[in-house]
Amino acid sequence: MKTIRSAYFDCFSGISGDMVLGALVDAGADLRAIEAELRKLGLEGWKISASKVQRRAIFATHVKVETEEQHHHRGLSIILKRIDGANLAPRAADRARRTFTRLAEAEARVHQVPIEQVHFHEVGAVDSIIDIVGSAIGFEMLGIDEFACSALDVGGGQVKTAHGLLPVPAPATAELLRGAPTYSSGLQRELVTPTGAAIATTLSTRYAEIPPMTLRAIGYGAGSADNAEKPNVLRLLVGEHAASEPGEYWDAPVMAIETNLDDMSPQIYGYFAEKALEAGALDVFSTPAQMKKNRPGLLVTILAEPQNVSQLIDLVFRETTTIGVRTYEVRRKTLARESVPVPTPFGEVRMKISRLNGAVLNATPEYEDCQKIAAERGVPLKQVIAAASFEYQKRSEPLAKAQSASGETTPSAGGQK
Repeated sequence: MKTIRSAYFDCFSGISGDMVLGALVDAGADLRAIEAELRKLGLEGWKISASKVQRRAIFATHVKVETEEQHHHRGLSIILKRIDGANLAPRAADRARRTFTRLAEAEARVHQVPIEQVHFHEVGAVDSIIDIVGSAIGFEMLGIDEFACSALDVGGGQVKTAHGLLPVPAPATAELLRGAPTYSSGLQRELVTPTGAAIATTLSTRYAEIPPMTLRAIGYGAGSADNAEKPNVLRLLVGEHAASEPGEYWDAPVMAIETNLDDMSPQIYGYFAEKALEAGALDVFSTPAQMKKNRPGLLVTILAEPQNVSQLIDLVFRETTTIGVRTYEVRRKTLARESVPVPTPFGEVRMKISRLNGAVLNATPEYEDCQKIAAERGVPLKQVIAAASFEYQKRSEPLAKAQSASGETTPSAGGQK
């Protein structure tokens, strides 16, 4: 029977990036091994260390990142390019990418700008990048398959940021916490930071009490401040449980949002679908339906992570003519994915690689990359796509031959052998 390893964020005193990283090290992740992976990002002028500290009655691990960096206004594309070029474990890279993308989406909504124009301030600094990517690496080292989270104590008062003095939780943090259970213990401090909120809400698939599991490790991660009122600590519980079906592993469940429409222009649907994807929907699609009074209509389905359901339902009501929606949990199984840059005669194109048990099943050029290059170079889009596929195939053949010689088999792009 397949065993699933779970991590539970116990946010009784909030959550921040350094608290997550500290809790992972406290639970058994090797800091030096994490550092070695982080060096692949190519960031300069930083060092990392861990020490045992006491926060009220709890002893915890505090991970400190020291950096010489002065300017740190990085955009999402710059950070994602660093992650893509670091050759991290596919699941770690995917989690880091999704966390930063979710951060950018929150910032874009707060500042009412396109996501491409978002420039991170505090979370674009080297220490924040290390917290997020380092945490993704640590989760992979501990073999974490799924995540759950408690209600989050957000604190209160005000916090000083690059945008000035802001209420707690800060606007971007509040956006990230949409759909998550929150409360304030009355402590006049920022207990949930944007980095911590992004990690917890991007990865967690449910918010509840401690889920049923056999406890294997416990980690306590300390924040920088030593609050007099209660320990400034995140507790990370790591445990195992059997998969729901013998011999079968399912990804963390997602939510489906559905509604029927028979009185809306198709032009509005196209606009709505784009807005839903921008708001965090995993997928949006429509199915022809025969409605009452013999009207042709659409069944609109949105797939979303649990933390994004509330904001997507609001969007459905704002942007469509429906007067009601329904939701239900769905199971899904996805292939492991990674992004691999490939040089072509026209420019670099990212290839989306999907694997099953380590074997490559699909390799597809990133459409946005090809579209941009085609427009800039004035060449047919199909030519750019073909060049990217050819270059990937050419580079993957030597590896396939080496694996074949060693007795392994790895299908190439398109499933051919």
